[in-house]
Amino acid sequence: MTGHPATLAAKDKRFVWHPFTQMHDWLASEPLVIERAEGNYLIDTEGNRYLDGVSSLWVTVHGHRRPEIDAAIRAQLDRVAHTTLLGLASVPSIELAERLVDIAPRGLSKVFYSDSGSTAVEVALKMAYQYWLHRGQPQKRRFLALSEAYHGDTIGAVSVGGIDLFHQVFRPLLFDALRVPTPHWYRCHDAPDPISCRDLCLAALERALEQHAHEIAAFILEPLVQGAAGILTHPHGYLAQAAELCRKHDVLLICDEVATGFGRTGTMFACAQEDVTPDLLCLAKGMTGGYLPLAATLATDEVFATFLGKHGDKRTFFHGHTYTGNPLACAAAIASLDIFTKERVLEHLPEKINVLGAKLQEHVAPLPHVGQVRQRGLMVGIELVMDRSTKEPFPYESAIGAQVCLESRKHGVILRPLGHVVVLMPPLSIEPSEIHHLVTSVQASITHVTGT
Repeated sequence: MTGHPATLAAKDKRFVWHPFTQMHDWLASEPLVIERAEGNYLIDTEGNRYLDGVSSLWVTVHGHRRPEIDAAIRAQLDRVAHTTLLGLASVPSIELAERLVDIAPRGLSKVFYSDSGSTAVEVALKMAYQYWLHRGQPQKRRFLALSEAYHGDTIGAVSVGGIDLFHQVFRPLLFDALRVPTPHWYRCHDAPDPISCRDLCLAALERALEQHAHEIAAFILEPLVQGAAGILTHPHGYLAQAAELCRKHDVLLICDEVATGFGRTGTMFACAQEDVTPDLLCLAKGMTGGYLPLAATLATDEVFATFLGKHGDKRTFFHGHTYTGNPLACAAAIASLDIFTKERVLEHLPEKINVLGAKLQEHVAPLPHVGQVRQRGLMVGIELVMDRSTKEPFPYESAIGAQVCLESRKHGVILRPLGHVVVLMPPLSIEPSEIHHLVTSVQASITHVTGT
């Protein structure tokens, strides 16, 4: 550690602008400065330990300081830290691409690297647009997305996003996207149950495709769970039927698995649960085990083939990033995938998912200000409401979610809210005793903040 904790906190306030943070409030508070980590825990400059309840923003799937990933990065450092993929190839990027194709839904065969979830989505949007251009259908240039969608913070990703709190201020800069309803029962006021909600939303999707397929390049969605929207879970069957509708109406399907990929929903990719192969698949977050920035957009042979031609045809995909396929990041990702195999991570998830669900139902769901507990795999959203009967949420200015997350630190847990939704996204390596600690800490924090 460099400097006294108080000095570090002061320097943070002086120099650092934090993301998704109202800095007026930050500057009036005392920042928690993390110095190191061990396993599923973060440790601050005072030596206090905190269970990492959101996997450091949903990325540390195996916990912190995994010896296998540490060793892989060190070994790669002894070879080369970075070389470009523009005009060159590299060993780790080749090996990782093969591994990703092996575990991806059948039919996805090409890997285009980038740096973050947002850029993976930007790549997919541009590929989809250029695909139709090459096929002689330039009018297919619009995108269809779900209401309350979130796909990242770059301009294209924001254009297909639909969360006004995040996106409204940028509307003058964006291209216009078509919208269909989010298939989540809590948002379907006219549906008596999740299946009815699914059918209503599929009917709305079909109407949109019937009316606009001639101008739509692709339908983009997060499969099974909309993460930043507040962990909105979709009813079973929506994804598979949406994919079939896209095929029927000749519209590409983009699945954004930046949040849901690498075991988060209980399978390696959420698409697998409904046997869906999208035309384009966006990956990031957990790919490197949370170590280094890396993203990928996987495409089918059909999409890839439309970009092939002679130099003069100008069919090249003119898009790239300086650190595309960075060898250190690719080495970390390969090591992370090795851990999935060696420790049979996916096989052990059902028990953890069940324990988490049971604990939430026992300790959190009955609380008077909990409107709904949403869970898919190890992704959880706890929606806080003023009145359970009306589902009326706490006002934004109350910062109720942030209050609960700050209170949880007193119990040794780090959480991050999404407005009035408290998110739990623990590492896949979490143990049952840690699940109990996580859930009871959330229970105590909600009870304290709401005064119930």
